[in-house]
Amino acid sequence: MNSQLAQKLKELPKEPGVYFHKDANGQIIYVGKAARLSNRVRQYFQKSRQRDPKTDALVTEIADTDWMVVDSEIEALFLEAEMVRRYMPRYNILLRDDKSLSYIRIDYDSDYPTVSTTRRPLDDGARYFGPYVSTLSVRTALKSLRRVFPYATRRMVNQKRATLHYHLGLDPGLEEGKTSLEEYRANLRKLMAVIEGKRKNIERELEKDMKRAAQAQDFEAAVKLRNQLFSLQNLTKQVIFSDKEFMDISKDHALTELVDLLSLPTIPARIEGYDISHMQGTDVVASMVVFTNGVSDKGEYRKFKTRKDHNNDFYNMHETIKRRLSEKNRKAWGMPNLMLIDGGKGQLDAAIRARDEMGCSQLPFIGLAKREEQIVIQKDKSNVVLNEKVMRKLSGYATESDDFILVNMPHSTNLVKLLQRIRDESHRFAVSYHSVLKVKRQTSSHLDDIPGIGPATRKKLLRAFGSLRGVSQASEADIAAVVGAAKARAIIAQK
Repeated sequence: MNSQLAQKLKELPKEPGVYFHKDANGQIIYVGKAARLSNRVRQYFQKSRQRDPKTDALVTEIADTDWMVVDSEIEALFLEAEMVRRYMPRYNILLRDDKSLSYIRIDYDSDYPTVSTTRRPLDDGARYFGPYVSTLSVRTALKSLRRVFPYATRRMVNQKRATLHYHLGLDPGLEEGKTSLEEYRANLRKLMAVIEGKRKNIERELEKDMKRAAQAQDFEAAVKLRNQLFSLQNLTKQVIFSDKEFMDISKDHALTELVDLLSLPTIPARIEGYDISHMQGTDVVASMVVFTNGVSDKGEYRKFKTRKDHNNDFYNMHETIKRRLSEKNRKAWGMPNLMLIDGGKGQLDAAIRARDEMGCSQLPFIGLAKREEQIVIQKDKSNVVLNEKVMRKLSGYATESDDFILVNMPHSTNLVKLLQRIRDESHRFAVSYHSVLKVKRQTSSHLDDIPGIGPATRKKLLRAFGSLRGVSQASEADIAAVVGAAKARAIIAQK
């Protein structure tokens, strides 16, 4: 152990947190959590302590350590999961004992929604959150949240009476109609929002509903909402899912490397990532994902449907950035500290032209090219300055053309992993929206284009005639008997 590390071990705090072990090159090789940082981190260096061979190999490589203090053990649990996903340290893989990561599964759209944990997410229509490192700890967190947002964990066959969990305040009691499906889903939406880090929004919503119920003299509902609000507030120190308000970004290695490499004036607290998705110029959409303090902030995500279907990603990116930087959206969403464009020179150039046209030329813009994972910088326009000394220290190199600099960094560096996560998330979000529009277009009909024929009328027609073909074959009199003479004439005129 070197003298610098020995001195750091003396400064370890007694609070819970997440720690980062680094090798001689400064690369993070292991991320762990601790209920008491001073005790847990020092255990690695106790000579009398029995260790397995893999842990011995880890300890021999530790040249430095760092940490982030949090408010609770549960917060450390979920922060550890976020940091492992971001940095992908090799010893976290070696020390996992071949166990899979766990996910929270909520089948929200079911007629009997349940909440559970699983190691294998499936394409079954349920909503998944994660992955997380410790299944036991995630279950403990969900157990605490269940007292605030009661949910069912499984459906009992032939169950007709409310279970004991309902009488304990842990289950909605759907079996006896104690809670309607609509009310239960509204409760699950609050639970999912808390899992995604939107706890404060839910607290404000509960407070408004409580006051509204009190003013309407529905005191029973007001008391229920008050108890729910107080329970949620009391969980602040116990259950936190990567909530950005508790993150100390000064210790975030990826953000620090990004600042040093690009000579940014401050740590980019808000990074926005953009991608385009379409199928040969149809159903063209764009995504905007937001990473706040280096962590995905899904409540700030936005999606765009381009005004014109165009098989030209440069044109589509240009339109997207112009709309993002409109005065209305700047006021509503605020301004980013850094924008990351998924693509190479062409996409980045189109985005920067749109930025300048909207009078926001001071914003830093960079690209991430897919093939080689190169960081793309436009000279004199990206508003970043490449620090070649930092680049060489991180074992990177650059190639230049007349207008662009392509920075090649090892894929193992923390900043590349962060940029990849932002890029991959923007791609996932764009593709998911494109898929929704594609399915919607494929299932649309000529009824959608008839003025005065809305969703309710279409539903009546399909129920009465069985299919679109049945509607097209029906007589005006038959249609009029279902939706009225005026609408029947409009439908017949479109045949």
